[in-house]
Amino acid sequence: MQAPYGTRHKTVEAVLCDMDNTLFDFVGAKREACRCVVDCIGTGDPEALFSQFLRGVHGFEDYENIRDYLVDLGVYEERTFEVCCRTYEDVKLGLVEPYPRVEETLRCLRDAGISLAVVTDAESFHARRRLEKTGLIDYFETVVTPDISGRRKPEPDSLVYALRRLDAAPARAMMVGDSLVRDIAPGRRLGMVTAFAAYGDWRDSSPAEIEADIVLAEFAELTAHLNIPGR
Repeated sequence: MQAPYGTRHKTVEAVLCDMDNTLFDFVGAKREACRCVVDCIGTGDPEALFSQFLRGVHGFEDYENIRDYLVDLGVYEERTFEVCCRTYEDVKLGLVEPYPRVEETLRCLRDAGISLAVVTDAESFHARRRLEKTGLIDYFETVVTPDISGRRKPEPDSLVYALRRLDAAPARAMMVGDSLVRDIAPGRRLGMVTAFAAYGDWRDSSPAEIEADIVLAEFAELTAHLNIPGR
């Protein structure tokens, strides 16, 4: 029988973190990158381009979304496409910065002997670039992506892979993420303690039937929930 959260949080030995909008504001950086692309071509709507990435025809980071957008506007040229992709990537990566006290909190967790992993739906290339840009990569023992685990969240494959790499039992692990569907639900199915990064939830609505053990107003609140002295 699964122990109640009130006692289980004291036994957490490993923390799995989503990356985008949990450790840093990725959607904000992406929206600004879309705005800069629109400025570059001199026409269009930044939110329409952002929505193009959300449609699921291509991956969330696939440049083919930009190509399709340029074609829809009737302004596609190969040179324009190349400039737009470079602009998008440079602006997006340049604006990615950790949320307040994220690094401090990760350091506290690591120093307390808690194993740390990133579990993200970003591909390895993008995940490592963002973690290196933010200076966070060295805090994590492993970074698990769909090209490593074989499946995207909310399937539990990436979480299971990370737990195995950390040699951690689900009942002694926590999943932290900004998506109730993609992070909290699979964590709960595995029997993990779950922490919803509400500060990073940019979606218009979240399913009320999915509940997390903890709701975080900021990432730094983790230390208090895990009884780890903050700094």
